[in-house]
Amino acid sequence: MTDSKYFTTTKKGEIFELKSELNSDKKEKKKEAVKKVIASMTVGKDVSALFPDVVNCMQTDNLELKKLVYLYLMNYAKSQPDMAIMAVNTFVKDCEDSNPLIRALAVRTMGCIRVDKITEYLCEPLRKCLKDEDPYVRKTAAVCVAKLYDISPSMVEDQGFLDQLKDLLSDSNPMVVANAVAALSEINEASVSGQPLVEMNAPTINKLLTALNECTEWGQVFILDALSNYSPRDSREAHSICERITPRLAHANAAVVLSAVKVLMKLMEMLSDETELVGTLSRKLAPPLVTLLSAEPEVQYVALRNINLVVQKRPDILKHEMKVFFVKYNDPIYVKLEKLDIMIRLASQANIAQVLGELKEYATEVDVDFVRKAVRAIGRCAIKVEPSAERCVSTLLELIQTKVNYVVQEAIVVIKDIFRKYPNKYESIISTLCENLDTLDEPEARASMVWIVGEYAERIDNADELLDSFLEGFHDENAQVQLQLLTAVVKLFLKRPADTQELVQHVLSLATQDSDNPDLRDRGFIYWRLLSTDPAAAKEVVLADKPLISEETDLLEPTLLDELICHISSLASVYHKPPTAFVEGRGAGVRKSLPARGSATEVSQPQQPTVIPNQESLIGDLLSMDIGAPPAPAAPAAPAALDLLAGGLDVLLGGPEPAASAATGSVTGLLGDIFGAAPPASYVPPKQCWLPADKGKGLEIWGTFSRQNGQMRMEMTFTNKAMQAMSGFAIQLNKNSFGVYPGGALAVGALAAGARADAPLPLAAAGPVQRMEPLNNLQVAVKNNIDVFYFACLIPAHILFTEDGQLDKRVFLTTWKEIPAANEVQHTISNVIGTADSIAQKMTLNNIFTIAKRNVEGQDMLYQSLKLTNNIWVLLELKLQPGNPEATLSLKSRTVEVATCIFQAYEAIIKS
Repeated sequence: MTDSKYFTTTKKGEIFELKSELNSDKKEKKKEAVKKVIASMTVGKDVSALFPDVVNCMQTDNLELKKLVYLYLMNYAKSQPDMAIMAVNTFVKDCEDSNPLIRALAVRTMGCIRVDKITEYLCEPLRKCLKDEDPYVRKTAAVCVAKLYDISPSMVEDQGFLDQLKDLLSDSNPMVVANAVAALSEINEASVSGQPLVEMNAPTINKLLTALNECTEWGQVFILDALSNYSPRDSREAHSICERITPRLAHANAAVVLSAVKVLMKLMEMLSDETELVGTLSRKLAPPLVTLLSAEPEVQYVALRNINLVVQKRPDILKHEMKVFFVKYNDPIYVKLEKLDIMIRLASQANIAQVLGELKEYATEVDVDFVRKAVRAIGRCAIKVEPSAERCVSTLLELIQTKVNYVVQEAIVVIKDIFRKYPNKYESIISTLCENLDTLDEPEARASMVWIVGEYAERIDNADELLDSFLEGFHDENAQVQLQLLTAVVKLFLKRPADTQELVQHVLSLATQDSDNPDLRDRGFIYWRLLSTDPAAAKEVVLADKPLISEETDLLEPTLLDELICHISSLASVYHKPPTAFVEGRGAGVRKSLPARGSATEVSQPQQPTVIPNQESLIGDLLSMDIGAPPAPAAPAAPAALDLLAGGLDVLLGGPEPAASAATGSVTGLLGDIFGAAPPASYVPPKQCWLPADKGKGLEIWGTFSRQNGQMRMEMTFTNKAMQAMSGFAIQLNKNSFGVYPGGALAVGALAAGARADAPLPLAAAGPVQRMEPLNNLQVAVKNNIDVFYFACLIPAHILFTEDGQLDKRVFLTTWKEIPAANEVQHTISNVIGTADSIAQKMTLNNIFTIAKRNVEGQDMLYQSLKLTNNIWVLLELKLQPGNPEATLSLKSRTVEVATCIFQAYEAIIKS
């Protein structure tokens, strides 16, 4: 007989009948009544009125009945906490029952009842169960500790449960070890400090690896996840762990396979690419990943998303497995699109013929979205595999001849990119493209066609007529098309000014006078003023050589990719977003990253302290200065002492140090000339009172710091508030963290009583160095005919940023990866004013150079670099969310001591 009878409605008063049955003397009748109560509870009926009667049924030896009563208790204990206390004695008693199943059931239920009053009574039974002779009870108690930590973290720590949990890692039973690892992992994620509660070491790892072979599949997943957080001491240990984990790749459970892949991907980073083991592991990783693609579509999709990450990190692993990613006719669309993406990533000169044949076939499918993606894929192959470009273009032309509207439009979009990648190579096909002009109705395709007409206007006889036909419905066009039309007509005018003057005036009038779009209007005004002021400059700007487009524009940013590799087999690897993007809570902010490649070495050299000697008696130094003497420039410090990248970027990256980019300044100057405005200046903090008159015997000094055209200055104002004249002014600076010293004499003459004088003092930065606290502290001595006065001020860090602080994009990425994760510091900036572009512009004016800008899930990411006067390089990532006044700044440097100063500088510049 099935249990469906318990869900049928009784005729009389249901609660009354159940109450009488629960109090029956017959055990069988009592059990039937509890089943009916659970059935009612399951379908959403309120049976909390029966709480005391159900609790009375706990006193039984029948395991099935006890389970049902415990299930009821877990559901209603929160709403009836006072009544739930009645059950505590039974719980405590059951925790000492001779039957291990009852002991485990009791401790599990007590952990699930989230009532503070009951939690107090849980500690003693839990302590006993953690040391129980039966492994089933111990593994249940281990999970119960994690549940208790969620309710009361302080109680778990005070009662010593964490230590008992750590002891269980050495348990003889593999399932107990697995549950202890799972509980500790959950507690780690919930920990407020974010620090690991268990320091993984070689003996602990050895125990986990031993348990790995014998526990269940989910136990293996927990252990593998714990292993992924461990960094081996050297390559020998990494080698050993890899060999013991590799057999997990043959497991039947996909979660175990992906968890093993995650650990191996991380360990491979720690081994040199030349080692034989890396090649062996690469060959062993391919078959299990391929096997995952024979599962049901949902598992295939998860596997493909993870494979996408693996291929981006190590394309060699699957370079010979292209065929398994070919699309099947019955694949769901989400699997088809993902396979297509991986096919393009794996495309190479060796397999391009095969890939193109497949893509051409896909372009004739009936699914429109899939066809579009296939056509785009052909274009991406042309850009990625240069020898195949001609073949790809021929394939695209064949597809255009089909006259299928959406195929033609996608083909034109990708051909525009091919023209960008291979200028002056395939322009012979432009006439074929122009034939399809009338059929284009999608904004991106129209914009691409307009760009092609404008870019190659000198080769198209009727270019003016083609563009004029677009202008007829200018106001109905999408903003993207309007912007392209404006630029294309200006290009045409600069190439053929004689017969297109009316056309350019018409489009400039449409853009500047009749348009509500501020972007279009601004671009129109810039073109108008450029053309009317300096046509030669306009030609240089508008017809400048375009940079070749990148072959892999859709690759994940390297730091994000490294983080996602650490989250393989989790939701983050499916979404391709870090956990912080979709998980809220305490554990979401813990950021993982791969170790630097080849970082596991046999002998690790301790990093020597660099630059900046220790602070000694500073007042003594100042008092011993010869203030009357003119400031003599100190001998430049030895490069080794100032090189905070332990050899500089040229040693780190095997190439010369990048030269400063002057592009920004020239563009700013050009726009300033056009609009008759002075170029914007760098941020200068407001003046502060450095020496009050009461401490300076009537001399008051206000000052600030500035940097213009590479020159640092102290901008000071001297005021004589005494009754007598002052003269004979001189200044000296104490040794400081950045070697700043006066670059000239102090230009202050005699000051009559009540008089004031501005005194800019040029500064240089090659003087003697001594570490200060805080790092940017500067101690100053000023002498006049009355006395010598001492004061201290803080140098704003941005004054120390040099003009040659712009890194090449690739150098930036390599350096970011090579600086250890321990050298990354984060800071939250509140009350942020402005957009990402305006902030980037402000930063550039202050020698903080934006290397790249990306938009990731609505967040603007600015990647920036700067260089201090003592050759410290600093790399930064600024995350901005439009509409959110808070921004997150991540800083990486070999010398993280400078972080505080730089964070203060960012705050000041952004809010200026």
